[in-house]
Amino acid sequence: MATKEADPSLGFLTKKETEVKLARPTRVKNKTPAPIQITAEQILREARERQEAEIRPPKQKITDESELADYRLRKRKEFEDLIRRVRWNTSVWVKYAQWEESQKDFARARSVWERALEVDYRNPTLWLRYAEVEMKHRFVNHARNVWDRAVSLLPRIDQLWYKYIHMEEMLGNVAGARQVFERWMNWEPDHHGWAAYIKFELRYNELDRARAIYERYVQCHPTVKSWIRYAKFEMKNGEVAKARRSYERAVEQLGEDGQTEELFVAFAEFEERCKEMERARCIYKYALDHIPKGQAEDLYRKFVMFEKQYGDREGIEDVIVGKRRFQYEEEVKKNPLNYDAWFDYVRLEESVGNKDRIREIYERAIANVPPAEEKRYWQRYIYLWINYALYEELEAEDMDRTRDVYRECLKLIPHKKLSFAKIWLLAAQFEIRQKNLKAARQILGNAIGMAPKDKIFKTYIEIELQLGNLNRCRILYQKYLEWAPANCYAWTKFAELERSLGETERGRAIFELAIAQPVLDMPELLWKAYIEFELSEGEYERTRQLYERLLDRTKHLKVWISYAKFEASVTLEEESRAAEEDQHPDPEILEEQDRQRVLRTRGIFERAFDYMRTSIPEQKEERFMLLEEWLNMESSFGSLGDVSLVQKKVPRKLKRKRAIMSEDGTPAGYEEYYDYIFPEDSAMAPNLKILEAAYKWKKQKLDTDDD
Repeated sequence: MATKEADPSLGFLTKKETEVKLARPTRVKNKTPAPIQITAEQILREARERQEAEIRPPKQKITDESELADYRLRKRKEFEDLIRRVRWNTSVWVKYAQWEESQKDFARARSVWERALEVDYRNPTLWLRYAEVEMKHRFVNHARNVWDRAVSLLPRIDQLWYKYIHMEEMLGNVAGARQVFERWMNWEPDHHGWAAYIKFELRYNELDRARAIYERYVQCHPTVKSWIRYAKFEMKNGEVAKARRSYERAVEQLGEDGQTEELFVAFAEFEERCKEMERARCIYKYALDHIPKGQAEDLYRKFVMFEKQYGDREGIEDVIVGKRRFQYEEEVKKNPLNYDAWFDYVRLEESVGNKDRIREIYERAIANVPPAEEKRYWQRYIYLWINYALYEELEAEDMDRTRDVYRECLKLIPHKKLSFAKIWLLAAQFEIRQKNLKAARQILGNAIGMAPKDKIFKTYIEIELQLGNLNRCRILYQKYLEWAPANCYAWTKFAELERSLGETERGRAIFELAIAQPVLDMPELLWKAYIEFELSEGEYERTRQLYERLLDRTKHLKVWISYAKFEASVTLEEESRAAEEDQHPDPEILEEQDRQRVLRTRGIFERAFDYMRTSIPEQKEERFMLLEEWLNMESSFGSLGDVSLVQKKVPRKLKRKRAIMSEDGTPAGYEEYYDYIFPEDSAMAPNLKILEAAYKWKKQKLDTDDD
């Protein structure tokens, strides 16, 4: 069992045997501080003073060969026993070989090294120590043999190659060192191996050989680092043309994927050192156009410094624009549907003035069509098309391209689900500016047919009206009303058009058709327009009939008041006759007609008051407002008015409280409101007399408190 638990690293002892057993700590019973305190320094000093002297084995002096042989035999036996126990421990082998070396028994030392390599030949430390021993004692061929075996078995350990080459070079065997390098290069080492070979050739001024090695180097490692090293080598040796050719070959062979910021910066700085400023500027611009924006921060910074040092004002401005262009490119790359970023980007390019670049940005922007056919996604996007068309018309002055932009935009919009009146109108107005009236009418006609909107109808009618095409206006109004028969604005404007043309009957017929519609969006405006139409024509009787028809449909307070004000403002017939005949009116007839006007007005107020009292008694506030208007009207009649008639009907105003209920039905407090007690209501409700008495008592009490 013990052999199974044995550990080779512990000399084949068990872990239990190697454990250090410490004494059990003494339990302190009395934890009070001692009367005499000592420091840690005193404890250490006493421990050192009481320490016993170290027992060392006595030094032995070997006096004859037999003692030396015994010593060697004993020592070898110790090493062999130790190796048998810890065969994989490299340090034991090294110590054994070094001891044999110290005894000048090199054959035995080599035997130990060879045995160690049989155990672990992958350990480069063994090979290094073995070869160093051979070199130290000038066994060159033996050392060469060790290095040769080492690099054959472990070709990926660079240190073995370096040491081997160093030995050959120290021996002056340049050809041998070069041969070792060639063997190493066949294994295609990393950059350091190739750099060491090149430095080796340069130490012996072998420039052509170094150049050939660089050619093999860039073929083995086609990276930016290798090409830059090659170009710097040529530049250092004064070969400017070859250095430039190296950079150009690097750009060609690495392709767009392999081209990095580091390569272009090095190329531009090379041209800058050669005083080729235009070449350097072209390299910077080419790099900024081809390298991804997130990987070109250092490149851009170097370009800015270059322009500040060698460029003019225009060049510096180009750099600043390039920086902002870089930022916008990043934004639109992250989110192509961020139309605000596209607007800013286009505005930047327009400030520069490069037409091709501006058109390219516009084309890229409008290519990002919104993902869903919902108007909220298209509202910002459509302005890209509008700005594009306006740019082509106003800045580029290319009318054909402008027409194409409008055409493509209208073709792209899904008119069955959403449409924009603005783009239709802008396209039509553009054609009008080009004096192409037929094309403008065609665009507006298509708009009405595909996506009719109020704004399109209004603008189209306004255009035709300015051109004096009245028949076209009538046709457009008919189509407008067929599309939106409930649109009171359209009915009113159509009737006003006919009236302005002197077609009173046509206007009246249009109004009649309008009020006959079952559904209207704003009927009050339509009736008001119809009434004003009849008033402007002086048709008072027709106006009265209109008010009566309106009262049949609605008995709103405003209708009653408007009707009464109309009757009060009707021009008297005697005044009209006298004005026509240029005579003074008859006072008696005038007074009689004025009295009749007052009676008609009063009759409307009485009808309104009776209706509100009997049909909608709960709307007391509206009844009170009606009485206020009636009272003001009676006052305005002067001697013909009867204010007392209205004052009898004026209610008493009371402040009351009522409970407020929340949404879940629980009481939420009280609110104050004004209630109106009309004289006829108090007569109908005798219980109100008690409230009246309470009100008088409260008022009397307040008066006494004030006194």
